[in-house]
Amino acid sequence: MTSLRRRTLLQAGLAGGVVGAFGSAPAFAYRPGGRPALTHGVQSGDATASSATVWARSDRPGRLWVEASRRPDFRGSRIVRGPVVTPDTDLTGKVRLRDLPAGSELHYRVRVESLDRPGLFSFPEPGRLATAPRHRQDLRFVWTGDVVGQGWGIDPAFGGLQIFESMRRRRPDFLLHSGDTVYADGPLTESVTLPDGRVYRNLVTEAKTKVAETLAEYRGQYAYNLLDDHYKAFAAEVAQVNQWDDHEVTNNWYPGEILDDPRYTEKRVDVLAARAHRAYREWVPIPDRSGPLYRKLSYGPLLDVFVLDMRSAKDTNDADTSTDPTRGTLGPTQRAWLMRELRASRATWKIIANDLPLGVVVPDGPTAQEGVAQGDPGAPLGRELEFATVLQHAHRHGVTGIVFLTADVHYTAAHHYHPDRAAVQDFSPFWEFVSGPAHAGAFGPNALDATFGPEEVFVHAPPVAGTSPAEGYQHFGEVNIDGRSGELRVDLRDREGASLWATTLSAGRRHHAR
Repeated sequence: MTSLRRRTLLQAGLAGGVVGAFGSAPAFAYRPGGRPALTHGVQSGDATASSATVWARSDRPGRLWVEASRRPDFRGSRIVRGPVVTPDTDLTGKVRLRDLPAGSELHYRVRVESLDRPGLFSFPEPGRLATAPRHRQDLRFVWTGDVVGQGWGIDPAFGGLQIFESMRRRRPDFLLHSGDTVYADGPLTESVTLPDGRVYRNLVTEAKTKVAETLAEYRGQYAYNLLDDHYKAFAAEVAQVNQWDDHEVTNNWYPGEILDDPRYTEKRVDVLAARAHRAYREWVPIPDRSGPLYRKLSYGPLLDVFVLDMRSAKDTNDADTSTDPTRGTLGPTQRAWLMRELRASRATWKIIANDLPLGVVVPDGPTAQEGVAQGDPGAPLGRELEFATVLQHAHRHGVTGIVFLTADVHYTAAHHYHPDRAAVQDFSPFWEFVSGPAHAGAFGPNALDATFGPEEVFVHAPPVAGTSPAEGYQHFGEVNIDGRSGELRVDLRDREGASLWATTLSAGRRHHAR
């Protein structure tokens, strides 16, 4: 049984009624000795109005089972039979819950059943998630990126990955993780002396002692983050929407690149990216299917989220001044998809989750560019051409409510874009909000490229590049959409959850800087 029928769920505690368990599913038994165990908690992701993915990892081959209910006491819950997990997937597995009630908080718990002793189950790991609404209702989500970067790992004396506890306390409906979910190219040392003489002591695992090259080493990056209690508790309670960017493989990578880095014995980035992509698919709670990483998630009439993949089809990191409109970070297929889906969307707000900022200049060495912008304030060139095409297409078709959310540059900022300030006028004003890092070295602010007319309305960045998480300057953003008015409020928050700056955007209006 791989799905839960809506009627069954509604009868079985998801609508308050109580009936018995599936006749075909075994009762959860407890027997002494030899019990399997779940090793890294539970996670959920891509929760739509009717489905969600639940993830777990076992300590041995076994079959996953998931109970789900609207009730925290699980009375009348329904049981979903999951896959058998094996070493081929690093003992990770996912269960797609289907036919769920929309706009609801659901409780779930996961067990793994022994293959050698059927009927012998692990102790349960509980979790919760919120399904997307079909009708107007209040929405809250958070976003950030950049976890365990620049050599800063888990040190409980400095709060561990504390920002995840701050986000958990906000009780968001979901997390938009804007990329750099791990730093596969960022080894850890046992201790780092801070500028004031204090010592930052990293928890270090074997996989984090060198740059990741093998599949096992890439898998170890994700396992490491889940050793942190804050991270694991957050993952169990908040559904994720994940993007991947560069550090899941190696810094600033692009397809076809050959590395000039003595740390790597495997220089072909395409080989590394294939291994990293497999580990990402195994360890991140995205739907267990083939196909592109870009996708659209709908949250009722008020919100559509367009999750971009700006890495897999990215062109070469050069000076970024080409006049070839077929080049860029999206590729022609994804670019056409984005324009088509924006035009078709009837949601009040269209969040474009861009894992590379639009107007922030991000160099890759002295002459090459990593991002979209290249610092030339004139007409669009290079990767700017494809976003000029997207923005102009949306404007000509009357698409409103576009907001970009990103991380990547390790500080937080609010940028307002307007054609009156731009080298190109055929687009509607919009905002881009930046927030990060979650737990990495803090940098910035970077220069802005004037091509699309950005104005830096707010910025919070460290005084010294590479500032450690122990000094603060870690950030997440929060979006609240009012179910009645449709207004969208953005708060840029620090590691403790305090709002540093906020603005409210009105539905259906052209948005000007405040």
